[in-house]
Amino acid sequence: MRKPILSSSRLRNFSALVLLAVAPAVAHAQAAPERAVVGTNVKNYANAVLAIMSYTAVPDVTTSSLSINSGASGNPGFGQTQLGGGFTLSRSFPLYLEGTVAYSRYDPTFIATDGNQQRPVPAKWNTLSTTVGIGWDFPITDELRLRPILNGMVGRVASDLRVAQTVFNHVANTNLQFLEDGALNAYGLGGSLMLDLEHYREHYEIDVELRATDIYLRSFGSSSDAVQGSATAQQFSLWARWRAPTGFAALDRPVRYVLETAYSHYFGDSAGVLGFNDLTSLGVGLELDSSRYPVVITRTRAMVRYVFGHNVHGVSFGFAVSF
Repeated sequence: MRKPILSSSRLRNFSALVLLAVAPAVAHAQAAPERAVVGTNVKNYANAVLAIMSYTAVPDVTTSSLSINSGASGNPGFGQTQLGGGFTLSRSFPLYLEGTVAYSRYDPTFIATDGNQQRPVPAKWNTLSTTVGIGWDFPITDELRLRPILNGMVGRVASDLRVAQTVFNHVANTNLQFLEDGALNAYGLGGSLMLDLEHYREHYEIDVELRATDIYLRSFGSSSDAVQGSATAQQFSLWARWRAPTGFAALDRPVRYVLETAYSHYFGDSAGVLGFNDLTSLGVGLELDSSRYPVVITRTRAMVRYVFGHNVHGVSFGFAVSF
């Protein structure tokens, strides 16, 4: 159970419903070309999907849920949702554990051609991935800790394309075999380095985390040998939260207001794949404290966040709990 002045046993879960509306000039062109010639560009899309998967490699408020609309159709061409959290077992045994589960959908459009005729072939790629991390807290002061983390990730990209066989009469090859009910597995290995500040007082609480992450992703076990991919997830993030009593009480404990900000900058293959290199989040919410009662959940938070970056902005509604 989490004590009011300690966070060594806290567990933060990130979940949200968020819509990020991209300006029409970049909405459909940034993740990858809107259309590609089958047989020459499918591998590039495999690389792009793994680059997109890199956004879910670490717990991140700014990308915990993400949806990008196509400027041409107004429909989401990319969407992802991530649930995750992390905690330190205790101050006497400061083993840190974290984990995330993420789902994303990517809807590119290909062109099937035999050299004379061209037909658009809409595809739908679904990605499911999970990342785990294990680290150790090294105290610098009573409130500041250095935390190296070893990260590992596994994921799967599956294509559920359903089209008539006549579309592929003259263009059948290994790339099309992947588009038509193909699958691609991926793994990732790397690590993170985090500075964690926990400044807790009777009338307010401050949490700050500074994190750098580098994870290498590579595909394996594809249904098509011609479609293999790799990507590097490199990210720098800063997250901060302020909590203080509102003056009201519920469940025999003060109701707190919560102010939160987060900034993430993407390097490597993650940079620019969705049309931006960084995202900023500003949030406000309320928190209920149930620690007086014999329940597992000690605190429950509801948050509203405004997320923005280069030509991208939106609003999210989040829900989180602490144990």
